[in-house]
Amino acid sequence: MDEALRDAEPACYWLDRPALAPSARPPLDGPTRADLAIVGGGYSGLWTALLAKEADPSLDVVVLEGNRVGWAASGRNGGFCASSLTHGLANGESRWPAEMPVLERLGMDNLDALETSLHRYGIDCDWERTGEIMVATEPHQLPWLDDEARLARTYGHDVAVLDAEQARAEVDSPTYVGGLEIGGAVALVDPAKLAWGLARACADSGVRLYEHTPVTDLIDDRSTVRLATSAARVTAPRVVLATNAFPPLLRRLRHYVVPVYDYALVTEPLTAQQLATIGWRRRQGLSDSGNQFHYYRLTADNRVLWGGYDAVYHYGNRVAPQLQQRPATFALLAEHFFTTFPQLRGVRFTHRWGGVIDTSSRVSVFFGTAARGKVAYAAGYTGLGVGATRFGAQVLLDLLWGRATERTALEMVRTKPLPFPPEPLRAAVINLTRWSYARADANAGRENLWLRMIHRLGLGFDS
Repeated sequence: MDEALRDAEPACYWLDRPALAPSARPPLDGPTRADLAIVGGGYSGLWTALLAKEADPSLDVVVLEGNRVGWAASGRNGGFCASSLTHGLANGESRWPAEMPVLERLGMDNLDALETSLHRYGIDCDWERTGEIMVATEPHQLPWLDDEARLARTYGHDVAVLDAEQARAEVDSPTYVGGLEIGGAVALVDPAKLAWGLARACADSGVRLYEHTPVTDLIDDRSTVRLATSAARVTAPRVVLATNAFPPLLRRLRHYVVPVYDYALVTEPLTAQQLATIGWRRRQGLSDSGNQFHYYRLTADNRVLWGGYDAVYHYGNRVAPQLQQRPATFALLAEHFFTTFPQLRGVRFTHRWGGVIDTSSRVSVFFGTAARGKVAYAAGYTGLGVGATRFGAQVLLDLLWGRATERTALEMVRTKPLPFPPEPLRAAVINLTRWSYARADANAGRENLWLRMIHRLGLGFDS
C-alpha cells in the first residue's frame, strides 16, 4: 500500500487543477445592503442565489463565502448526483412512508430540472446520467438488494437484479456476489466544475459573490438581519444559512448537526489495457452494500475515485484543516481497492483527501426558519447533497417568502430530526454506533441490541 500511496498529493483531486479553477473573487470590504443575503458558497447557497434570480431578476442577491466557492463539501465529494431527497429509498420509507410517492416524484423532477439548468447555463461539469450499481460482496447482503429492488419498483424505477456473473460482466471484481442496477436515478458529475459553473451562472445573472468573507455574527434587527464579517456588515430583510457542517450562526443548529469526515483516493488515469481488465464500459457509479460502504466511479479521464468506508467524528464537533488527512484511513482504502480490483495492482494513487459532511440523526436534510421568518436554513444532507441541494434551495425560498407549496406541506420539511446529545455522551453514542455497524458487517449483518434500539427510535449515523 505504501508504494501505491507514496506520491499521492495531500489534496483534493477535483480542486487541485489550477488551469480549470476560476480566479479568486474579492472579499467584501465595506457595508452593503441586499434583498437576500446567503451565507455559504457551496451548492446550497449557489442554487438558492440562482433560483432566486430566476424567479425575480430584480432581486439584489449577495453570497458570502468564508473561503473559496465550492472549496468544502461541494468540491470534495464523489460526484454522485442522485434523485433521492431522503438519502435512499429505505431511509425515506422508514420515516415518511405516506409521502414517499411525492418525495420520489419531486426527486426525479429535481434531477431532470437540474440537468436542464446545466444546459441552460452552459455548465460543463462532465455530466453523465449513468445510473448506479449497488454491489453485494457478502451473501447476507443479497436479501438487502432484493428488498431495495422491490422498493425501487414500487416507485417506478428501472431496476435490474444481477447475479454474480451479471455483476462481474458490468464491472469485473472477484468480490462481487450480486448487484442491483437502478438506471436514470443517478448522474455523475465533476463536483468542482459544477460548483464553479454555478458560481459563474450566478454572477452572470447579477448575483454578487464575495469570497474570503467569513460571517462571524447574525443579529436580528426588527425588520432586517445584520450579518457581521471581519471587515464589513451586510443588512438584508431575508437571509439563508447554507454553511453545511461548519459551526452554525444559530446555536439551535448545534444540537441537530454533527460534522463527519469522509475520505477518498484517486488513481492515475487507467490505460486502455487496464480499463479492459475491469470492463466498466457503461461507466455507472458503484457502491457496495455494507454498513461501512465504499463508493467509486470513473472520472472523465478514466481515473478511479475510491472513497467512503470510514466515517470519522471528532470530539466536540471539531472541524480543522489537519483532519482532512488521515494516513490510516488512506492505507485502509488502498488495501480495499486492491482487494476489489486485484488486476489493477501496480496502479498508483495521485491524490488523497478528506472532507467534512453534515449529518443529522435522521440521515437526511432538514429545514427551518429563525428571526421571525427572516432567516431560513437547510442542513444534514449527509453526503447526498449534490442533487438534493437544488430542491433544498427551492424549499428555502418558499419558506422565506411565505409561500405555501407542495414542498412546504411535506412532513419531511415541517419536522426536525431528534437532537444529538451533548458531549461527552455525543461522542460515546456516535462511536458506539460506528463500532456496532462494523460488528454487524463482520457478523453476516446481524445487528446488536444497540443498533436494533436506535433503529426502532428512527435514529442513524452515516456518511
